[in-house]
Amino acid sequence: MEVRTPRALGALIRACRRELNFGQEAFAARVGGSRPWLSAVERGKPTAEMALVLRTLAALGLILDVRAEGGAQPHSSPPARPDLPRIDLNEIVDRHRKSR
Repeated sequence: MEVRTPRALGALIRACRRELNFGQEAFAARVGGSRPWLSAVERGKPTAEMALVLRTLAALGLILDVRAEGGAQPHSSPPARPDLPRIDLNEIVDRHRKSR
């Protein structure tokens, strides 16, 4: 899935958090942020603190995969986190689009 805007990233974070049945308060505490911070990120806040955003993605079991325009592959990929549940992002994105 391509994420090109803060709003799209926020929507993805919200959908994955809900898929894992985390409330905002509990999930924010898990990543070291506050509920208002998480709420702002999920709404697409463009100035969110990068370290917390990366911790949020990691807590959801998501990997930030940066590619060159045109789909060039990154040089290396980090190992998967077997301790986290697997999330089918395509399914989540499809459900999110249908709910609009």
